[in-house]
Amino acid sequence: MIRLAANLSMLFTEHEFLDRFAAAAESGFTGVEYLFPYAYAPEVLRERLDAHQLKQVLFNLPPGDWEAGERGLTCLPGREEEFRASVAEAIRYAEILDCPRVHAMAGLVPAEADEVTRARHTATYLANLGYAAAELAKVGKTLLIEPINPRDMPNFYLSGQAQAREILARVGAANLKVQFDLYHCQIVEGDLIRNLEAQFAHMGHVQIAGVPDRHEPDGGEVHYPALFARLESLGYDGWIGCEYRPRGKTREGLVWGKDHGLTSG
Repeated sequence: MIRLAANLSMLFTEHEFLDRFAAAAESGFTGVEYLFPYAYAPEVLRERLDAHQLKQVLFNLPPGDWEAGERGLTCLPGREEEFRASVAEAIRYAEILDCPRVHAMAGLVPAEADEVTRARHTATYLANLGYAAAELAKVGKTLLIEPINPRDMPNFYLSGQAQAREILARVGAANLKVQFDLYHCQIVEGDLIRNLEAQFAHMGHVQIAGVPDRHEPDGGEVHYPALFARLESLGYDGWIGCEYRPRGKTREGLVWGKDHGLTSG
């Protein structure tokens, strides 16, 4: 059965953030995700989840200085202590929010980086993922990595599905999985059903958006009903995060999800 989670960083932005929990529940969502929880005390977020009978399914580790353009710490040499502190902070939130998985954004590699520099970033990435996976395993949580397309996020360290599988193999942690975003995969390499099948055993979460404009998943170049059907036939029982930018008001655009319990209006 398809289970949809509202990404509150992108959906219901016509409401203040803390009011988006109610809007998501009223629209038929039973799970939520968002980029970062750290602007609010975890107890405040827990109260919103409980009040609206929502599951917290995903959030990201602290990404460094987001406003300055940083997009994760995991592959950044010299920032290891900051990364370890970010893991501790994410665990604190994950336990209070009863969130089973967190995503470690890889970070950016300088466009002019030579082979030696890239090798340092890789070594840092692998070591940090190993540390984070071990810490999260102590509390029964899953760590995710996500390939992100270079059009939306130039110079992001991780962009390909095969690259993600190689990273998983090199780290060798049972609780390290791939956050499979069909929007990013379509932009980078396409062939979505075959990529989905190849990645299925390694997937810890799925996200969707229309391509190319990252609007509702009801048009453009991706036929999501076929992908949902394939996920169900493979036995996927996880969440699918709706990480798209609505064309207008969120609720009005939810007609695409009526077969999966969503209500528009």
